[in-house]
Parts: sequence; structure tokens; C-alpha cells
Amino acid sequence: MNEKKRYTVENFADIEAVPCPCGMSKRAFVKTSNGAATFHQVDIKKDAALHYHKEHIELYLILEGNGFMELDGEKIPVAPGNTIFIDKYCRHRALGNMKIANVSIPSFDPADEWFD
Repeated sequence: MNEKKRYTVENFADIEAVPCPCGMSKRAFVKTSNGAATFHQVDIKKDAALHYHKEHIELYLILEGNGFMELDGEKIPVAPGNTIFIDKYCRHRALGNMKIANVSIPSFDPADEWFD
């Protein structure tokens, strides 16, 4: 019986970080989620670039550090344990040095990063 596995395991330690508007991102499940979602570990640089997405939403979980999220012009203080739902077209960026987990639905596409 040759049954296809219905799960995938990835280790962020094995994923190469790539530059993104927020700092450096490691992206899991890029090739295996069939476009449904990707899971990211992001090291936020001090002043991330303000940007938005037309085609996907993002879920953030603050893992380490303190600072602010700028969301459509409003600065919200954040700390470890805070979660944020970022809808399509919401201009956003993190302010401060942080590490976050980020889920992109559907899968992250760098062509869907927009700057004013």
C-alpha cells in the first residue's frame, strides 16, 4: 500500500532566512501546502517597512520582544503572547525588535507585497 502522507514536518532550524519588509523570515510549508497557507518565523528589524497585501491575510503571534504594531495608522503596543489578525489591505508594520510567528493565508507570495 503506497498511501501519501497527509502531514508535513519542517524545522525552522533547517530553513534559510530570506529578507522581507519586516526583517528576515523563515517560511515553512511553501512547497507542501498546495497554496493553502505558509507558516513563518520572522526576526523583526527595528523599523519594518509599511506594507499591505491584496490577496492574503496574516496572523501574528509575538514570541519575543516588545514594541508596537502599526495597523492602518494606529500604533498598538505588543508583547509576547499577543496575537494579531491582519486583513487584506491593512497597512501594517512592526516597530521594535521582536521575533514573531506568522501564518499567511493563502500561502505567502512575494508579489503580493505592496508599498505606498
